[in-house]
Amino acid sequence: MSFGAAAFRTAILCFSALVPTCAYAEDIDTEHLFGFTIGTDVGSVGEHEFQSQTTGRFSKTAGSYRAMSQELELELVPVRNFRIEVGTSFASYDIGGVPGFEDRQQMDWQGATLDLRYKLFDRKAAPFGLTFALETHADRFDDITAAPARRYGTELTLALDRELIPNRLVAAFNLLYEPEWTHRFGIGVAQQESTAGVAVGVMTQIRPGFLIGGEVRYLRRYEGIGFDEFAGQALFAGPTAYLQLSEQARLTVAWSPQVWGRSAASGAALDLFNFERHQARVIFGVNF
Repeated sequence: MSFGAAAFRTAILCFSALVPTCAYAEDIDTEHLFGFTIGTDVGSVGEHEFQSQTTGRFSKTAGSYRAMSQELELELVPVRNFRIEVGTSFASYDIGGVPGFEDRQQMDWQGATLDLRYKLFDRKAAPFGLTFALETHADRFDDITAAPARRYGTELTLALDRELIPNRLVAAFNLLYEPEWTHRFGIGVAQQESTAGVAVGVMTQIRPGFLIGGEVRYLRRYEGIGFDEFAGQALFAGPTAYLQLSEQARLTVAWSPQVWGRSAASGAALDLFNFERHQARVIFGVNF
């Protein structure tokens, strides 16, 4: 068993031990249910939340590659069906011996984000839930190589979800597109690239407030913001667990290894130039 699988299994066992001491409603809220996929719920009017999201990305073609980001976010719902989230992030990198990458060991403030979500359909009143999300970010260095740069991007997501079995089994589908502009210091022309993809997540509530399931994501990377030149593709699939710690606090853990991929520059079975071999995420949130 790999280290990532063993760590996730240990986390699940810990969650199971904690669940009997918790008290909560059985209704499923998909707003923070998944690790890498988003649900259509956006919260209630007047709701405030603080969220900590830790994301790890590990392993490239060779050498050692570890990238960790820590996002601190504040969410509020000023009007019905509309959520605003503002955040700031820090990142650390440990890169050594990766072909095409400079060796780096650094930890620094990364940048700021703004996430807007509007729920068009409520799945309790319609055949499915439907939400449009726009997340824009501005960063101080490249998120892959950690090279100093000015980097801007906007992720557009159309999210659908539906409870296949009421209060028991829920599925979500995301369609996403993310154009990015990166201006590396010393280079006069900004690099443009984009990522498009789909994501599917399924979670089942095995006890009130405790859900387990999995997520699958298929991502395609392009040079240029208009799908100008294909650069690579990757398929990620892995387990996810959600635990409602209390009426105010929640925890989500997800691990997503790359199970298939292909780079335009290589015939290898994985694309480890544009993507990583493993991605993991831990999300903790609290209402106040």
